[in-house]
Amino acid sequence: MKCGIVGLPNVGKSTLFNCLSNAKAQSANYPFCTIEPNLGTVSVPDERLNKLQELVKPERVLPAVVEIVDIAGLVKGASKGEGLGNQFLANIRECEAIIHVLRCFDNGNIVHVEGSVDPIRDKEIIDIELQLKDLETVGKAVEKAKKFIKSGKKEDILTYETLQALQKFLEDGRNAREFETNDLTQSILDEVHLLTKKPILYVCNVDENSIKNGNEWIPKIEEMAAREAAEVVVLAAQIEADINELETYEERQMFLEELGLQEPGVNRLIRKAYDLLNLQTYFTAGVKEVRAWTIEKGWTAPQAAGVIHTDFEKGFIRAEVIRYEDFVHYGSEAKVKEAGKMGVEGKEYIVQDGDVMHFRFNV
Repeated sequence: MKCGIVGLPNVGKSTLFNCLSNAKAQSANYPFCTIEPNLGTVSVPDERLNKLQELVKPERVLPAVVEIVDIAGLVKGASKGEGLGNQFLANIRECEAIIHVLRCFDNGNIVHVEGSVDPIRDKEIIDIELQLKDLETVGKAVEKAKKFIKSGKKEDILTYETLQALQKFLEDGRNAREFETNDLTQSILDEVHLLTKKPILYVCNVDENSIKNGNEWIPKIEEMAAREAAEVVVLAAQIEADINELETYEERQMFLEELGLQEPGVNRLIRKAYDLLNLQTYFTAGVKEVRAWTIEKGWTAPQAAGVIHTDFEKGFIRAEVIRYEDFVHYGSEAKVKEAGKMGVEGKEYIVQDGDVMHFRFNV
C-alpha cells in the first residue's frame, strides 16, 4: 500500500520526501530532477506506542510504517507522453493514494515551470492530464461494454449506462472521485482502475510567514478540496528540512516552539497518508518487543494475525484483546486480566484501531 507524491516540477515534492524518509532523493532547482521514482518507508508517529513502551519497558520498539513514492514532476501534455508523462502516469497507477503537493509560496530564486505561482491552476493542470488518461481508459471500457448490452441483462445495461455517464462526467472536467455511486455502480468503477478515483490529500507548501498567519491560497485550496471530500495539510517543506537537520529532540522542540508549532508538519502528513490508505494499527506488547502492526480497516482477527505470520492465520484459535485505553489505565496486562477487562475473541472479531492483541493458534 503506497502513497505517491505528485505535483508540477519545483513545487517541493523531493524536499518533502527527504523530510519524510531516510531515502535521500536528489533535490535541485530544475524540472525533472526526480526521474526514477524514489521509494521511502516512513515510520508512522504514534504517541500510543511511546506510552506502551513506558509501561512495558521492552527490549525494542517497532512502529507502523507507510510507503511513500516521490514521482517525477508532471507538465502539460503528460497524457500524450510530454516530458516524462508516460512514466509519471504509470507510477501513479501503481500507488493506492495520492499526496498532491501545491506550491503556495513566492520565491524568485526557485523557477516555476508555468512562470508564476498559482496553485489552483497547477492543480487543474494535473487534474486535466489525469482526466484525459482516464477518458482514454473509460472510452475503451464503454466500447467493450457496448458489445454486451445486446444480451438484455440488467447488469450489462447498468455497466454500459454507468460508464457512459462517467465518460460525460470526465469530459466536463471533473475527477472520478466526485462521481456519485452506490454499491452496484461502485463495483463497476473499481473494475476500470481510474487515476482520478484514487483518494487524495492536498499539501499546501508555504513559506515561514504563512505557517503562522496563513495566506490567500490556503482557503481557496480548502474550498476546492472540500468538493472532493479531500483533506488539506499546510506545511513549509523548507522548515521541515531545517527541523530534520537538528540533531536532538530538545533542539527540534525549541525550534518548533519558536515557530508556534506543536509538532513537525510531516508528522501530521504521515498520519493523514496512513488514514488515506484506509490503514489502522494494532499492537503487540511484551518484554521482548512492543510493536505496531499495520492492517486495513475492517480486517478480522485471523487476517490481523496473518500479518505477523501466515501460520497464525491458518491455525487461528482465538485472540486475547485489550483496549489500548484499558491497558494504559490499569498499567499492565496482568492488572487488566485481574479487572476482567481482557476480551477473548473468535474468527469474526473485527479488529479496532489501537487494540493490544495476543493470538492463540495451532498448526
